[in-house]
Amino acid sequence: MGAEEEQKQEKEQPRTNPITESQFLAWKGQKDADASAKKAEAARKRAEDIAAGTVQMNGRELFLHEPWVFDNSQY
Repeated sequence: MGAEEEQKQEKEQPRTNPITESQFLAWKGQKDADASAKKAEAARKRAEDIAAGTVQMNGRELFLHEPWVFDNSQY
């Protein structure tokens, strides 16, 4: 019975592949580069959509692109 239990435990435990620090740093660098590329692409697309007038701007974007809206000199 002892041998069967050991074999069963070996099958249930997940196998891990240890990685080196350099492998991890390479993976992390690639992951960060992908994330920053996606973020830059989203920002570029958002800027194009704002320029085309196809999306609603938030307050900061409205202030940057149409500051005359916030001109209180008329009052």
